[in-house]
Amino acid sequence: MTQGQKSKDFAWPFWPLVPIYPYGQRRTLKREIIPDTLWTFEQVQGIFYVVVPIRMTVVRLEAGGLLVYAPVAPTRQCLRMMDDLVARYGEVKYIILPTVTGLEHKVFVGPFARQFPSAQVFVAPNQWSYPVQLPLSWLGFPRGRTQVLPQESANTPFSDDFDYQLLGPIGLGLGPFGEAAFYHRRSRSLLLTDTIISIPNEPPPALDLYPKPLLFHAKDTAFDQPADTPENRRKGWHRIALFSVYFAPSALDVVPLGETLRRAFKTRDHSRESYFGLYPFAWKPDWEDSFEKLHRNGALLVAPVLQSLILNRAPQETLAWVDQVSQWPFERIVPCHLSAPLSADAQVFRQAFSFLYRPGHRSDADPLPEEDFELLYQLDKTLTKRGITPPAKPL
Repeated sequence: MTQGQKSKDFAWPFWPLVPIYPYGQRRTLKREIIPDTLWTFEQVQGIFYVVVPIRMTVVRLEAGGLLVYAPVAPTRQCLRMMDDLVARYGEVKYIILPTVTGLEHKVFVGPFARQFPSAQVFVAPNQWSYPVQLPLSWLGFPRGRTQVLPQESANTPFSDDFDYQLLGPIGLGLGPFGEAAFYHRRSRSLLLTDTIISIPNEPPPALDLYPKPLLFHAKDTAFDQPADTPENRRKGWHRIALFSVYFAPSALDVVPLGETLRRAFKTRDHSRESYFGLYPFAWKPDWEDSFEKLHRNGALLVAPVLQSLILNRAPQETLAWVDQVSQWPFERIVPCHLSAPLSADAQVFRQAFSFLYRPGHRSDADPLPEEDFELLYQLDKTLTKRGITPPAKPL
């Protein structure tokens, strides 16, 4: 395959709708999680080379056909992989948008659904748009075959295979947060969007398709040009993980703008791919300690931004949802970001939400450092003070 053919294979022409890396070129990694039953399709996304996987899950239905949970960009490569499944297991019957807030998930549903014109599209309740509330068809969802998920999963055409529980709506001012957790009974798999993550020690496999961000964040100064080695890829990934969950971890110092510009001028690589030599980061000597506390041998984690800015707005409602989800006898969790699949049962899932019992404090079961939450706490106070979001609620 020529370079031009590869470029067309990965092309995503609608990238300006959500202009984040890797922009108009999106490679897809397909993985079979359970033979003949469950597959994941992974792409990457990020800002300033802080890239993480975004994942679509495809499940074979008992009566034939496929259900797609949280579509990714339907590039030629992605569709060719889907066509292989369709040829073996039947057409795509159902496409699920399981989130209310995640624009990075919403943007793919319409284009993906147009590639499978016989599929029914189901979206989580309380979809919203800003600054004006628009009909779903105006947001790109196919007219005539898009409907809102009923409150009861028994009232859906895929109820023979799936149960689900709806979280939300959790009011956040501009719009609500919500998520639909899907349980596939036959494989005992729990499909989630954003509520649960796990931080791997090694770079997620999808990032092997994009080594440049890993090596960019492996630098200690703007003048470094790290060799492409497993050690440097791992180093870059650890720093990306800290950025992605804390935005500004305590182990990071920001280089003043003037010094950043002076260093950029003196670097050898001024290419656009290297952000013109700009590297405004300085990591403290003990920065790896922050990663180890975050990684925790791959333990389940509720992302700090959800802990500090979203789920603490509705702790009782969230814990009620956790109790409902915990009634299912699942053995694995497949979230839409970072590691998957995760070997976990209801007890481990429930423990990840223990922070809600002590708002603003990290418990023994959730030993994330308070200092790493500093920026998130400041955002919390600012958004509440300005009336943009409601204040956190006690349990």
